[in-house]
Amino acid sequence: MPPLEPWQWLVGAFSAFVVGVAKTGAPGLGTLISPLMVIAVGDARLATAWTLPILITADIFAVWYWRRQAEAQQLFSLAAWVMLGIAGGAFALGLPELAIRRMLGVIVLSMLFIYLWRRVRPATDVHGNPAFFGIAAGFSSTVANAAGPVMNLYLLSRKLPKEQFVATGAWFFLVLNLVKAPVYAYHGLYSANSLTFDALMIPIILAGALTGRWVVRVMPQKVFEAAVIVLTAVSCVLLFR
Repeated sequence: MPPLEPWQWLVGAFSAFVVGVAKTGAPGLGTLISPLMVIAVGDARLATAWTLPILITADIFAVWYWRRQAEAQQLFSLAAWVMLGIAGGAFALGLPELAIRRMLGVIVLSMLFIYLWRRVRPATDVHGNPAFFGIAAGFSSTVANAAGPVMNLYLLSRKLPKEQFVATGAWFFLVLNLVKAPVYAYHGLYSANSLTFDALMIPIILAGALTGRWVVRVMPQKVFEAAVIVLTAVSCVLLFR
């Protein structure tokens, strides 16, 4: 069993549940996951690899759930640029842990700013430049598992219906997470402890995925968004300690 304190298990389990909820209709929660997992694991570099199998499990469920709605052709123009971003992220993972921790904090806070900007300026026309969005998504995903807001903006620029928006994003993240998995293996970030933890989290991920839409329906939208913003900001601040 992974040598984690009870509070670390609780934070990790909460993160796994949040992943499930985020993948089935509440993408704003995604910015909360990375800083929480760093707090749970205690190392920014290792936290990326501890989180990745959790994300892939939730991605598989989301792809199955939205299997008839995806618009895969919307993603082809991103492919080469995403690979370039992954390469940059792979290089960045060789930096000292403190540098990665603070880089992660900056990335997630930037993603939070983008999320808030979208809420304040929902009618703003977003131009989906494949080079910018592809590199940004590949890099931020590799370093911090934090490409959600970037891809949300790109898919917003494609003017997809709601169902196709979510379904296309689900396919994108499943493929992206599978492609970057060997990067973490190259850096030696997986371990028996991390994989055991991920296996134990599977029921919690599925519980989050199954209850995600119910949570969104029950909780008032403004309260939900305020909770996401506050918790993400606080968890990011802790990364700079």
